[in-house]
Amino acid sequence: MPLPMADPNLAIAPDFRMPKYTEARAELVNEAINNLQAATILANLWRIQNDADKRLWTVRLKGEAREAEAQRREAAEEEAQRQQALRAEQEAAVKEEHKKNKAKYTPVKDVEIPSDPIILPSQYATRKMKSGEYCELFYFTNISLEEASRSAFTADKDTLIMLPSSDGLHKWIPAGAAKDHKVQVIKDENLTWEQFNESAPRMVTFMKDNNWPDD
Repeated sequence: MPLPMADPNLAIAPDFRMPKYTEARAELVNEAINNLQAATILANLWRIQNDADKRLWTVRLKGEAREAEAQRREAAEEEAQRQQALRAEQEAAVKEEHKKNKAKYTPVKDVEIPSDPIILPSQYATRKMKSGEYCELFYFTNISLEEASRSAFTADKDTLIMLPSSDGLHKWIPAGAAKDHKVQVIKDENLTWEQFNESAPRMVTFMKDNNWPDD
């Protein structure tokens, strides 16, 4: 049986009593069937055919839905295979890149960036603080730290010189760790209030960094 071309659920039953169906009724009219009965028979035949068309239409829709679902699954599988192949290709390219440039991809530890400024006094002040000896606050003022920064790049501080130590003996120390007598050191009591505020916190921090006792 051929499939209906249009949805039979939307079809409207004809009125077979109308004049345009006269010839159709005449095929059924006889001594036992009058014109009105013939119209009723035609209406019943149309309904029977329409019900059959509805069933075929339902079968058609289900078949088309199954076919569409199969096509969708096939397309999805093809896309999944394509994506998998693409990922494999990208992973292979990344591995090759890591292999060629190992240094570039060396993991870096996740550490916090220090927010406090680094205190770099002169080597003389550094030696004093590391050995636990008295050191003037002046060496931690802005002007002294700036001078220490400049001199670090302008002189050979690694030259060894002999100086007496606190125990009465002599020992060799880098020239940069010796006190520069050209620098006019301001005594602690003569520092301005601004210079004191600059140097005191820095010295305390430096003392903590060099493990001075709390007392």
